Amino acid sequence: MSEPTSPPPPPAARSALLYHYCRLQLPSVVLRKRRFGEHLVRTYKIFEAKAPEGLSWDSYFNALYAIDWYLCCACLDNDSRAWEALFATRTGRSDCLLIDALRARAVRLYPRDDEKQEGAVAEFWSHLLVSESPGSVPILARYDGQRPLAPWLIRVFQNWHVSMLRSHPTLQALPEDDIALPLPERADARWHDAFVSAALDWLGTLNEQETMLLGLRWRYRMSQRDISHVLDVHEGTISRQTDKLRDRCLDQIGKRLTSEGWTGDDIEAFILAELGSLLIDDPRLSADHLTAMLARRGKTLEKSA
Repeated sequence: MSEPTSPPPPPAARSALLYHYCRLQLPSVVLRKRRFGEHLVRTYKIFEAKAPEGLSWDSYFNALYAIDWYLCCACLDNDSRAWEALFATRTGRSDCLLIDALRARAVRLYPRDDEKQEGAVAEFWSHLLVSESPGSVPILARYDGQRPLAPWLIRVFQNWHVSMLRSHPTLQALPEDDIALPLPERADARWHDAFVSAALDWLGTLNEQETMLLGLRWRYRMSQRDISHVLDVHEGTISRQTDKLRDRCLDQIGKRLTSEGWTGDDIEAFILAELGSLLIDDPRLSADHLTAMLARRGKTLEKSA
Protein backbone atom coordinates (compact mmCIF):
# COMPACT_ATOMS: atom_id res chain seq x y z
CA MET A 1 0.00 0.00 0.00
CA SER A 2 1.41 3.39 -0.97
CA GLU A 3 1.95 6.02 1.68
CA PRO A 4 -0.41 9.03 1.57
CA THR A 5 1.23 11.94 -0.17
CA SER A 6 1.64 15.29 1.52
CA PRO A 7 -0.10 18.25 -0.11
CA PRO A 8 2.08 20.74 -1.96
CA PRO A 9 3.04 23.77 0.11
CA PRO A 10 0.71 26.77 -0.17
CA PRO A 11 1.91 29.56 -2.47
CA ALA A 12 3.94 31.94 -0.31
CA ALA A 13 2.73 35.21 -1.82
CA ARG A 14 -0.96 34.38 -1.57
CA SER A 15 -0.55 32.96 1.94
CA ALA A 16 1.19 36.14 3.09
CA LEU A 17 -1.52 38.29 1.52
CA LEU A 18 -4.22 36.22 3.23
CA TYR A 19 -2.45 36.45 6.59
CA HIS A 20 -2.15 40.24 6.52
CA TYR A 21 -5.73 40.61 5.29
CA CYS A 22 -7.02 38.57 8.23
CA ARG A 23 -4.88 40.51 10.69
CA LEU A 24 -6.26 43.79 9.33
CA GLN A 25 -9.84 42.57 9.59
CA LEU A 26 -9.42 41.13 13.09
CA PRO A 27 -6.61 43.19 14.64
CA SER A 28 -7.36 42.05 18.20
CA VAL A 29 -7.10 38.37 17.26
CA VAL A 30 -3.46 37.33 17.02
CA LEU A 31 -2.55 34.11 15.25
CA ARG A 32 1.19 33.74 14.83
CA LYS A 33 2.41 33.37 11.28
CA ARG A 34 3.88 29.92 11.90
CA ARG A 35 0.60 28.66 13.36
CA PHE A 36 -1.27 30.35 10.51
CA GLY A 37 0.72 28.26 8.01
CA GLU A 38 0.20 25.06 9.99
CA HIS A 39 -3.56 25.61 10.15
CA LEU A 40 -3.64 26.37 6.44
CA VAL A 41 -2.07 23.02 5.58
CA ARG A 42 -4.25 21.21 8.15
CA THR A 43 -7.53 22.53 6.77
CA TYR A 44 -6.41 22.02 3.18
CA LYS A 45 -5.97 18.33 4.04
CA ILE A 46 -9.51 18.21 5.49
CA PHE A 47 -10.92 19.68 2.30
CA GLU A 48 -8.68 17.54 0.08
CA ALA A 49 -10.09 14.37 1.65
CA LYS A 50 -13.62 15.38 0.60
CA ALA A 51 -12.90 17.13 -2.69
CA PRO A 52 -12.74 15.55 -6.15
CA GLU A 53 -9.45 14.76 -7.83
CA GLY A 54 -7.41 17.67 -9.07
CA LEU A 55 -7.78 19.97 -6.05
CA SER A 56 -5.37 22.91 -6.18
CA TRP A 57 -4.43 25.60 -3.71
CA ASP A 58 -6.06 28.14 -6.02
CA SER A 59 -9.42 26.37 -5.79
CA TYR A 60 -9.06 26.14 -2.00
CA PHE A 61 -8.19 29.83 -1.62
CA ASN A 62 -10.93 30.93 -4.03
CA ALA A 63 -13.66 29.33 -1.92
CA LEU A 64 -12.15 30.15 1.48
CA TYR A 65 -14.20 32.21 3.96
CA ALA A 66 -11.03 33.86 5.17
CA ILE A 67 -12.22 35.72 8.27
CA ASP A 68 -14.33 32.82 9.52
CA TRP A 69 -11.42 30.45 8.92
CA TYR A 70 -8.95 32.70 10.72
CA LEU A 71 -11.32 33.14 13.66
CA CYS A 72 -11.82 29.39 13.96
CA CYS A 73 -8.07 28.70 13.88
CA ALA A 74 -7.45 31.32 16.57
CA CYS A 75 -10.16 29.73 18.73
CA LEU A 76 -8.43 26.38 18.33
CA ASP A 77 -5.29 28.08 19.65
CA ASN A 78 -7.31 29.33 22.64
CA ASP A 79 -7.10 33.03 21.83
CA SER A 80 -9.55 34.71 24.24
CA ARG A 81 -10.30 37.56 21.81
CA ALA A 82 -11.17 35.05 19.15
CA TRP A 83 -13.68 33.35 21.47
CA GLU A 84 -15.22 36.73 22.26
CA ALA A 85 -15.59 37.38 18.54
CA LEU A 86 -17.12 33.94 17.98
CA PHE A 87 -19.67 34.49 20.75
CA ALA A 88 -20.54 37.83 19.13
CA THR A 89 -20.95 36.32 15.64
CA ARG A 90 -24.34 37.02 14.10
CA THR A 91 -26.27 34.59 11.94
CA GLY A 92 -27.47 35.51 8.48
CA ARG A 93 -31.25 35.24 8.25
CA SER A 94 -32.28 36.82 11.57
CA ASP A 95 -29.06 38.66 12.45
CA CYS A 96 -29.23 37.18 15.94
CA LEU A 97 -26.21 36.13 17.96
CA LEU A 98 -24.85 32.66 17.27
CA ILE A 99 -25.54 31.56 20.84
CA ASP A 100 -29.17 32.67 20.51
CA ALA A 101 -29.52 30.82 17.19
CA LEU A 102 -28.28 27.64 18.88
CA ARG A 103 -30.74 28.13 21.73
CA ALA A 104 -33.55 28.54 19.20
CA ARG A 105 -32.55 25.24 17.61
CA ALA A 106 -32.47 23.60 21.04
CA VAL A 107 -36.03 24.82 21.67
CA ARG A 108 -37.17 23.10 18.47
CA LEU A 109 -35.25 19.93 19.26
CA TYR A 110 -36.39 19.68 22.90
CA PRO A 111 -39.80 21.40 23.08
CA ARG A 112 -41.01 22.29 26.59
CA ASP A 113 -37.82 21.04 28.25
CA ASP A 114 -35.99 24.16 29.45
CA GLU A 115 -33.29 22.24 31.28
CA LYS A 116 -32.47 20.09 28.26
CA GLN A 117 -32.49 23.11 25.96
CA GLU A 118 -29.90 24.96 28.03
CA GLY A 119 -27.85 21.83 28.60
CA ALA A 120 -27.78 21.04 24.88
CA VAL A 121 -26.14 24.37 24.07
CA ALA A 122 -23.67 24.18 26.97
CA GLU A 123 -22.68 20.63 26.05
CA PHE A 124 -22.12 21.63 22.43
CA TRP A 125 -19.84 24.52 23.39
CA SER A 126 -17.85 22.21 25.65
CA HIS A 127 -17.10 19.91 22.71
CA LEU A 128 -15.88 22.62 20.35
CA LEU A 129 -12.33 22.09 21.61
CA VAL A 130 -12.65 18.78 23.48
CA SER A 131 -13.15 15.49 21.66
CA GLU A 132 -16.42 13.68 22.29
CA SER A 133 -14.55 10.38 22.60
CA PRO A 134 -10.91 9.22 22.58
CA GLY A 135 -9.43 9.51 19.13
CA SER A 136 -12.20 11.71 17.72
CA VAL A 137 -11.61 15.19 16.33
CA PRO A 138 -13.02 18.21 18.23
CA ILE A 139 -15.84 19.98 16.44
CA LEU A 140 -13.96 23.16 15.58
CA ALA A 141 -11.01 21.17 14.20
CA ARG A 142 -13.34 19.72 11.52
CA TYR A 143 -14.03 23.12 9.94
CA ASP A 144 -12.23 23.57 6.61
CA GLY A 145 -13.12 27.20 5.91
CA GLN A 146 -15.10 26.40 2.77
CA ARG A 147 -18.43 27.66 4.10
CA PRO A 148 -19.55 30.37 6.58
CA LEU A 149 -18.66 29.39 10.14
CA ALA A 150 -21.88 30.32 12.00
CA PRO A 151 -24.31 28.40 9.72
CA TRP A 152 -21.89 25.46 9.74
CA LEU A 153 -21.85 25.39 13.56
CA ILE A 154 -25.66 25.55 13.67
CA ARG A 155 -25.91 22.66 11.22
CA VAL A 156 -23.37 20.58 13.18
CA PHE A 157 -25.27 21.36 16.39
CA GLN A 158 -28.54 20.21 14.85
CA ASN A 159 -27.12 17.02 13.35
CA TRP A 160 -25.26 16.16 16.54
CA HIS A 161 -28.37 16.37 18.71
CA VAL A 162 -30.62 14.71 16.13
CA SER A 163 -28.18 11.78 16.13
CA MET A 164 -28.35 11.58 19.91
CA LEU A 165 -32.15 11.73 19.87
CA ARG A 166 -32.36 8.97 17.31
CA SER A 167 -30.00 6.72 19.27
CA HIS A 168 -31.99 7.11 22.50
CA PRO A 169 -32.82 3.62 23.79
CA THR A 170 -36.49 4.44 24.38
CA LEU A 171 -37.05 5.43 20.76
CA GLN A 172 -37.85 3.00 17.98
CA ALA A 173 -35.44 3.23 15.08
CA LEU A 174 -37.34 3.40 11.79
CA PRO A 175 -34.85 3.60 8.93
CA GLU A 176 -37.61 3.57 6.33
CA ASP A 177 -38.69 6.97 7.60
CA ASP A 178 -35.23 8.41 8.20
CA ILE A 179 -35.42 12.17 7.79
CA ALA A 180 -32.43 13.09 9.93
CA LEU A 181 -29.47 11.80 7.95
CA PRO A 182 -26.25 13.84 8.20
CA LEU A 183 -26.38 16.71 5.75
CA PRO A 184 -24.01 16.69 2.78
CA GLU A 185 -20.77 18.57 3.42
CA ARG A 186 -20.74 20.49 0.16
CA ALA A 187 -24.17 20.35 -1.46
CA ASP A 188 -24.35 22.47 -4.59
CA ALA A 189 -26.10 25.73 -3.66
CA ARG A 190 -28.24 25.50 -6.79
CA TRP A 191 -29.62 22.12 -5.77
CA HIS A 192 -30.18 23.22 -2.19
CA ASP A 193 -32.29 26.14 -3.40
CA ALA A 194 -34.16 23.91 -5.86
CA PHE A 195 -34.81 21.39 -3.09
CA VAL A 196 -36.16 24.03 -0.68
CA SER A 197 -38.58 25.31 -3.30
CA ALA A 198 -39.80 21.79 -4.16
CA ALA A 199 -40.01 20.71 -0.51
CA LEU A 200 -42.05 23.74 0.50
CA ASP A 201 -44.46 23.03 -2.36
CA TRP A 202 -44.73 19.42 -1.14
CA LEU A 203 -45.38 20.52 2.44
CA GLY A 204 -48.13 22.78 1.13
CA THR A 205 -49.99 19.74 -0.23
CA LEU A 206 -50.21 17.97 3.15
CA ASN A 207 -53.55 17.81 4.90
CA GLU A 208 -53.86 18.19 8.66
CA GLN A 209 -53.59 14.46 9.34
CA GLU A 210 -50.39 14.18 7.31
CA THR A 211 -48.91 17.30 8.88
CA MET A 212 -49.68 15.98 12.34
CA LEU A 213 -48.17 12.58 11.53
CA LEU A 214 -44.99 14.14 10.17
CA GLY A 215 -44.74 16.45 13.16
CA LEU A 216 -45.18 13.71 15.74
CA ARG A 217 -42.57 11.57 14.04
CA TRP A 218 -40.11 14.43 13.47
CA ARG A 219 -40.70 16.92 16.27
CA TYR A 220 -41.30 14.44 19.08
CA ARG A 221 -39.44 11.40 17.67
CA MET A 222 -42.50 9.27 18.46
CA SER A 223 -42.72 5.68 17.29
CA GLN A 224 -45.61 4.48 15.13
CA ARG A 225 -47.01 2.66 18.16
CA ASP A 226 -46.97 5.83 20.28
CA ILE A 227 -48.67 7.81 17.53
CA SER A 228 -51.37 5.17 17.21
CA HIS A 229 -52.05 5.52 20.97
CA VAL A 230 -52.24 9.30 20.75
CA LEU A 231 -54.57 9.30 17.74
CA ASP A 232 -56.56 6.19 18.76
CA VAL A 233 -56.00 4.42 15.46
CA HIS A 234 -54.46 1.06 14.59
CA GLU A 235 -50.66 0.97 14.33
CA GLY A 236 -50.95 -0.58 10.88
CA THR A 237 -52.88 2.48 9.72
CA ILE A 238 -50.08 4.76 10.92
CA SER A 239 -47.54 2.53 9.16
CA ARG A 240 -49.40 2.73 5.84
CA GLN A 241 -49.87 6.50 6.15
CA THR A 242 -46.17 6.92 6.95
CA ASP A 243 -45.12 4.89 3.91
CA LYS A 244 -47.43 6.85 1.61
CA LEU A 245 -46.20 10.16 3.01
CA ARG A 246 -42.56 9.23 2.49
CA ASP A 247 -43.16 7.84 -1.01
CA ARG A 248 -45.05 10.95 -2.07
CA CYS A 249 -42.31 13.16 -0.68
CA LEU A 250 -39.58 11.35 -2.62
CA ASP A 251 -41.67 11.15 -5.78
CA GLN A 252 -42.82 14.78 -5.87
CA ILE A 253 -39.51 16.37 -4.87
CA GLY A 254 -37.50 13.89 -6.94
CA LYS A 255 -39.48 14.60 -10.10
CA ARG A 256 -39.03 18.34 -9.56
CA LEU A 257 -35.25 18.06 -9.18
CA THR A 258 -34.99 15.70 -12.14
CA SER A 259 -36.97 18.09 -14.32
CA GLU A 260 -34.46 20.82 -13.42
CA GLY A 261 -31.51 18.70 -14.56
CA TRP A 262 -30.45 16.64 -11.53
CA THR A 263 -27.68 14.22 -12.55
CA GLY A 264 -26.50 12.96 -9.16
CA ASP A 265 -26.35 9.27 -8.31
CA ASP A 266 -28.49 9.18 -5.16
CA ILE A 267 -31.33 11.65 -5.28
CA GLU A 268 -33.17 9.90 -2.45
CA ALA A 269 -30.27 10.31 -0.02
CA PHE A 270 -29.96 13.97 -0.97
CA ILE A 271 -33.67 14.62 -0.35
CA LEU A 272 -33.73 12.84 3.00
CA ALA A 273 -30.56 14.58 4.15
CA GLU A 274 -31.73 18.07 3.22
CA LEU A 275 -35.24 17.49 4.53
CA GLY A 276 -34.23 17.42 8.19
CA SER A 277 -32.92 20.99 8.17
CA LEU A 278 -36.04 22.31 6.46
CA LEU A 279 -38.53 20.52 8.72
CA ILE A 280 -37.00 21.77 11.93
CA ASP A 281 -37.60 25.37 10.84
CA ASP A 282 -41.09 24.99 9.39
CA PRO A 283 -43.75 26.64 11.60
CA ARG A 284 -46.32 24.05 10.52
CA LEU A 285 -44.32 21.50 12.52
CA SER A 286 -43.74 23.65 15.59
CA ALA A 287 -44.68 22.27 19.00
CA ASP A 288 -47.44 24.88 19.46
CA HIS A 289 -49.01 24.17 16.07
CA LEU A 290 -48.97 20.42 16.64
CA THR A 291 -50.53 20.88 20.09
CA ALA A 292 -53.29 23.03 18.57
CA MET A 293 -54.04 20.43 15.89
CA LEU A 294 -54.27 17.69 18.51
CA ALA A 295 -56.49 19.85 20.71
CA ARG A 296 -58.96 20.33 17.87
CA ARG A 297 -59.38 16.55 17.92
CA GLY A 298 -59.58 16.38 21.68
CA LYS A 299 -56.16 14.71 21.87
CA THR A 300 -53.06 15.45 23.94
CA LEU A 301 -49.52 14.13 23.93
CA GLU A 302 -49.94 13.00 27.53
CA LYS A 303 -51.85 10.00 26.23
CA SER A 304 -48.63 8.56 24.87
CA ALA A 305 -47.00 8.36 28.30
